[in-house]
Amino acid sequence: MSFPKKHLSDPLLSHKPYTPGIQPNFTERVIKLNTNENPFPPSEKVREKVLSEIDSLNLYPNPHSSTLRTCVANLHNLSEDQVIIGNGSDDLLNLCVRCFAGGTLEVGMLAPSYSLYEVLASIQGAKIVGVSFANDDFDLPLQGIAASRANLFFLTNPHAPSGKEYGLADLEKAIENFSGIMVIDEAYADFASHNSISLLSKYDNLIITRTLSKSYSLAGLRVGYALASPALVSVLDQAREVYNVDRLAQAGALAALSDRSYFETTKTQIIKLREELRIEFDHMGWRTIPSGANFLFTQPSRQGDSGPDTAADLYEFLFDREILVRYFPQNQLTESYLRISIGKPAEMGILMDRIKEWQTQEKRK
Repeated sequence: MSFPKKHLSDPLLSHKPYTPGIQPNFTERVIKLNTNENPFPPSEKVREKVLSEIDSLNLYPNPHSSTLRTCVANLHNLSEDQVIIGNGSDDLLNLCVRCFAGGTLEVGMLAPSYSLYEVLASIQGAKIVGVSFANDDFDLPLQGIAASRANLFFLTNPHAPSGKEYGLADLEKAIENFSGIMVIDEAYADFASHNSISLLSKYDNLIITRTLSKSYSLAGLRVGYALASPALVSVLDQAREVYNVDRLAQAGALAALSDRSYFETTKTQIIKLREELRIEFDHMGWRTIPSGANFLFTQPSRQGDSGPDTAADLYEFLFDREILVRYFPQNQLTESYLRISIGKPAEMGILMDRIKEWQTQEKRK
């Protein structure tokens, strides 16, 4: 029985919910390379800190995540009033939409990019302005961004789902020629060669969002943060829910950010595994987008054939063997590619064994 539509808000009537990657009922055999999680567990210090807070769960958490906020500010050499903490970076993206979109205030985004942007904008009832790429090189469409005339623009760097990393010169051009609020979503920036934080001192219309889900192994705790001018942070803070980050999440995040040695070790290993996998794909003649993230976006080929049918065939072949990767058939620029998260070394070995097995099979008629 469906809920009566007469009780729903107008934006929700046309709303299409976000579709996450498959979350399986785990068996020992499943290799999960479809949601860009960190393959390694969090620092042991996270476990210790979270357990130490268990007996305090009867108390509300710090409403401003003050200690964590100070830690983030120190990490990036910023002031505390340039930092806001969220229940994952998705919470902060939602705050941006809540504050800067709706009615005549439009939301711009690269097309394709992280599909949650469109979901959040539609719930707010905001018009969506998609700025398309010229081709599957995924170069930043600077003219399109400037011409979008949106009030809020989401720019993912490194880009998702391609993993392409944009240089500071292009990012500056994008911000300088855009009159609204520019959000650079740096979910994967820790795996890239650079980030955009230095631009905060130059542009007062810039917000940078970060998550601890990827490089800090905290996808299950949901912690993120945004960096911006004190004026922009103050606006976001007005729309923030009270106690938006729970006690365990604050404790775990603080421990993760404080263990720099573990962070550097796991990050370096993921980048090494990423480049080893890219070399394997290069040797097979696959077109792979250079990545600054913890995944690769690659165009499979077999016996000289590539394209949507080939990508879909490999996706299904791997799925049948309990290896989960991500396929995006909804867009012409992505329908010939698979996005493969970087897993543990043994998982990468099994993945390559299955891919080589697939390559020897006869093509489907």
